Amino acid sequence: MFYSSVGHAGASGYLAAMAIVGVAPELMRPTALTLNIVIAAFTTWRFRVARFFDARIVGAFLVGSVPMAFIGGGIKLPTDVYKMLVGVVLLCSATYLVWRGYAKKFRSVPIAETPVTVPMFIAPFIGAAVGLLSGLTGTGGGIFLSPIVLLMAWAGPKATAGIAAPFIMVNSVAGLSGGLYKGTFALATIPDAAAPLCAAALAGAMLGTWLGLYKLSNRLLILTLAFVMLIAAVKLLGLT
Repeated sequence: MFYSSVGHAGASGYLAAMAIVGVAPELMRPTALTLNIVIAAFTTWRFRVARFFDARIVGAFLVGSVPMAFIGGGIKLPTDVYKMLVGVVLLCSATYLVWRGYAKKFRSVPIAETPVTVPMFIAPFIGAAVGLLSGLTGTGGGIFLSPIVLLMAWAGPKATAGIAAPFIMVNSVAGLSGGLYKGTFALATIPDAAAPLCAAALAGAMLGTWLGLYKLSNRLLILTLAFVMLIAAVKLLGLT
């Protein structure tokens, strides 16, 4: 619900939940990517209907991100390395959520919608870096792309969500495809519970996109999610 309200699909949240309950690392990436594809596709449709979608800008990021997400998805990391990498991602995610909750206090972050001014020459390079991280960790990359776009004042919050959603969807497909092609994970690693998990996440996304498009975000929910991610990061990094 929350992630779709800002144009994300929730991969870092799924990873946090799976880390807390002790899901095996080899199952985490394909599960998160599968959920990502479903929710990002729905979120993309919702923000496109609302006219917060720019195919040219999204395409510029994807030119660099898709091949790198495919490569990243095909790399099998040692369990300890994967846990450390995802732990760092979750720490970054928690920081981003807290920042998002208080973003209005930063003058450089656009509050109202502004014209999209992403530099086309630099977008593929940013996309490539984010794409590799998304493939390696099992995220769609939105948790990295959105802060960059907002902090650089390249777009307003809703336009940023309209960029992030299709970016996440395509990168998730690329990451999952790369993993399947390279044998990093097989279809069998996608759990039998994938269908009900997708249904539950989709129900949340229906409400979340409505909140994101027409209502204010809930700061308490943001901080709660940040706290959950912090717990998962501490668990994965072995800081307890």
